[in-house]
Parts: sequence; C-alpha cells; structure tokens
Amino acid sequence: MFKKFTHACVTLVHKYLPDPFLFAVILTLVVFGITMPVTNQGPLEVVSHWGKGAWDLLGFSMQMALVLVLGQALAGAPLFKRLLSTLASVPKSPQQAIILVTIVGLIANWVNWGFGLVISAIFAKELAKKVKGVDYPLLIAAAYSTFVIWHAGLSGSVPLTVAGGGEAVTKATGGIITEAIPTSLTLFSSYNLIMLAIIFVCLPIIMAKMMPSKDEVIEIDPALLEDDEDDKPLIKSEHTPSEKLENSIIVTILISLIGVTWIIYYFYKGGGLGLNIINMIFLFAGIILHKKPINYVRAINHATKSAAGIILQFPFYAGIMGMMVGTSPEGVSLAGSISNAFVNIANADTFPILTFLSAGIVNVFVPSGGGQWAVQAPIMMPAAKELGVDYSVTAMAIAWGDAWTNMIQPFWALPALGIAGLGARDIMGYCIITLIFVGLVVCGGFFLLT
Repeated sequence: MFKKFTHACVTLVHKYLPDPFLFAVILTLVVFGITMPVTNQGPLEVVSHWGKGAWDLLGFSMQMALVLVLGQALAGAPLFKRLLSTLASVPKSPQQAIILVTIVGLIANWVNWGFGLVISAIFAKELAKKVKGVDYPLLIAAAYSTFVIWHAGLSGSVPLTVAGGGEAVTKATGGIITEAIPTSLTLFSSYNLIMLAIIFVCLPIIMAKMMPSKDEVIEIDPALLEDDEDDKPLIKSEHTPSEKLENSIIVTILISLIGVTWIIYYFYKGGGLGLNIINMIFLFAGIILHKKPINYVRAINHATKSAAGIILQFPFYAGIMGMMVGTSPEGVSLAGSISNAFVNIANADTFPILTFLSAGIVNVFVPSGGGQWAVQAPIMMPAAKELGVDYSVTAMAIAWGDAWTNMIQPFWALPALGIAGLGARDIMGYCIITLIFVGLVVCGGFFLLT
C-alpha cells in the first residue's frame, strides 16, 4: 500500500510539475492575481511591489551560488573524492545507501543548512557511482528531504534571531518580545528534541521503504556522473613562466596561509557558522586540496554550470516576496492576510499548530527564513500574547513551518538538483511523503505540548 501511494505521488508530480523556472513564473502570476483583490491594490501597485523586490535577494543569490559552486569544486578534489568514495563503499545494498545518505544529510543539515544542502547531494551522487541497483532520483530525494529539519537545527534563523534579542526583535514583534529567548527554550527544548529524534529514527527507514521495484528503478550509468574533461587544455607544456605560475604549489601555499589564518581568527573571536564562513572554508579547502591553482580554476569552471537555475530563478522569487509583503495604503499585505486568517480561527490549544500550517503556506511564496520572520512575527507574536501562548513555542512553530513546505517548493532544491543533474519533477514525488510524515510529527508534537 505504501509503495503504491509513493508511486502515485511520483507519477503525479512527474506528469504535472513543470520545470522550476516555469513553476516560479506560474507562482508569480498566481500571487499577482490574488494580491489585488485580497489587499485592494491595483495592478500598477502590485507590479511596483514586484519590481522593488526583484533584486532584494542579490546578495543571498550570490551566497547560494557560491555554496553550490565551491562545494562542488571541493568535492572534485582528489583527496575529498577518495574520502567520499570510501564512505560510499560502506552500504552493500540500495536500501542501505538510502538510509546512509539520509542519516548523513540529517546530521549535516542539523549542524548547518548550507553545509548540509550541498554535502548531502554530493554524497548521494557518490553513492550512485558505488551502489548498484539504487534508484538515482530517490537517492537525491533522500538527500534533499533531510533539509526539512534545518530550521530546528543549529543554524535555524528564527530561533537564533530571538535568542539574540535586541531592538530589531522587539520592533519585528510589535513590542512583544523585549528580552532574548534562550535556545534552551527553542532549539534545545524537550519537544523540539523529541520531534527531531523521531525524524532522525524514522525518516531514513521511510525513505528506504520508498525504493521502487527492480523493474521501475532508474539506475544511472556511473560514467555519466564522472567529471568531464571539457575544461582541461588540449595542449600541455608547463614550460612558460605563466604556465609554471599556474601550476605552482607555492602560490597555493601563500594564498592559503592568508585564508586559513583568517578562518582561525574568525572562530577565535567567537564567530558562528553562516553562509559566508562556510563559503570561505569551502573556498580555501578546495584551493588546498586541488594543490595547483589552475586545477582549482578548472574545477570552478566545471562547477559553475550547475548554478544556472539559481541565477535565473532567484529574481522571480524575490519579486514574489515583494508582492507578498508589499502593503496597501491601509497596511494590508497578502502574507499578512494569510497569517491573520489562521489567527482568527485559533485558540490557545490550536494556535501553535495553526501557526505552523500558516507558516508552511506562506513559505511556498516566501521561501526565506528571514522573510518568513519579517512577515509573520508582527502578527503571530501579538496573537500569542493575547491567547496566552508561549512566545518560544510560537517562534518554533514559525520555524518548523518555514522548513516544512520546502519539500514541495523547488526554490531550495536548486543546489541539489544542480549537483545531481536532475529536474524538480524527478524528486518532488518522494518529497511529498516526507512532507506528510514531518507534518504529522510536528502537528503531533505541538498538539501534545498544548
């Protein structure tokens, strides 16, 4: 029965889910059409919100593109490839491969979402080379499905934001949160740890149970996953001064001393894991492990091809966010209206679950942790105060909802898809099962909590 349901989801998504770019375009048109009647704004006002928002993710787009490119270039280094290859040799069956990539992905995403998003996909690709009979789309889907826990992990932006406290948090919550909320009440609360434990134990098994029958397995030729030689020169000489410089390990050592020193100093001064420091680590680890500067240049040239989806689609999602949060003269926004609709039917017992569900819906249109907080905090926190619901619980409900519907939103899957060479329709059918399972776990957790 479970395999039949999984097969139905995979078939449905494969037939009807368009390319991620077309998905973003369709989402743009849908939000444009809905925003006008809900917020009582005219077409020109909504277009203005779209245009103002379109380039708001430029910095973030570059960070994400670098996570993908630098991570993939690092994975192409000989030493790193041997390490991944050794680890990928551990599983002896397709089911074991699915379980292992899910466990690795869960751990990595819990530590840091940027690291987990890229490393899990790279590891899945390596497993596909080693394990015969494994379904490649399911393997990549298992890697991406682990991203569902990121906002309840050590890099979750909402719990870390409220833990920092300060004037910005007070302003964002309409004056409700005036003191920092420690992570002991959010990330390390008993209910959050229990939900994570259930997912850590059950999700690897669930993903393995989705393995198609032998006649339906889509196994990829390992040769197709090997790095191509397109970026290597046709003629080698290394005799000219410039070529000697390009192949000089001394150059690598000198520039790496600067980079590694800065990374050590950053952590010595108390810096935390974020996209910038992860990219810095990926950058210099790649330079060091590729040894010769020109080898790293070629690895970057090869990896950059995978970033096309991010470059093309992120401006459209930024525009969608602009329409979602853009307010009418009366202060009404579409994202705010969605949140208010859930608040209006909530009571103290149902509020955490309804906050989670509303955050999940908003996340489909505003797939950004920071954007999610900016949209929902001014609505949900005052409502929590009025209903007598703990602010830390409300913050975690927003955080879980923001991560939850990433399973049906191609936005965050783009790096994994770029690495794997697949389309969103190849993996999203499996991700629906993760969506349902995690939704039940989180709703159950918040229900028992209240």
